[in-house]
Amino acid sequence: MKHKKEKEHAENPFTEQEKQEASIETAQEAENKLQQDFDNLNNQYLRLAADFDNYRKRQAQERENLLKYGAEESLKKIIDVLDNFDRAKQAIQNIDDVTQVKESFNLLYNQIFDNLSKLGLEVIESQGKEFDPNFHEAVMQTPSEEYPENFIIMELQKGYKLGDKVLRPTLVNVATAGE
Repeated sequence: MKHKKEKEHAENPFTEQEKQEASIETAQEAENKLQQDFDNLNNQYLRLAADFDNYRKRQAQERENLLKYGAEESLKKIIDVLDNFDRAKQAIQNIDDVTQVKESFNLLYNQIFDNLSKLGLEVIESQGKEFDPNFHEAVMQTPSEEYPENFIIMELQKGYKLGDKVLRPTLVNVATAGE
């Protein structure tokens, strides 16, 4: 029997107690590793959540500033036009020549229109075109044999768009079939 135990001991040099102790150490190491991995992932999550919260707050602040100060550049351009209106108002008081008044008016109109055009404002062309409900609003219809049906006879008020968006449709008089 002694030979048998020695033989088993030679094949498996660890005792049962040593195996259990080794198993416990391995389990503790695995548990420590898992705890360490959990802590690392939890820290990463907390940092990511904080970064996202900061991003959200920064976006909200930028949006608020855009709403608050978004028109700043536009207003700066229009202020120049207001200054010219003030100058023209003072100059008109002593002018008897209507031609000079017309020239001043035209200069001011062109200046304000140029500034608004730089901001993206466009006039919706309508004169001599076919009626398009996307850009025009028919406020009058006139029977006509002179013009084809749905043809714009007259523009009553200019329409404007910003890019593809219609800010105000053009008010028009549209030809209908003659009677």
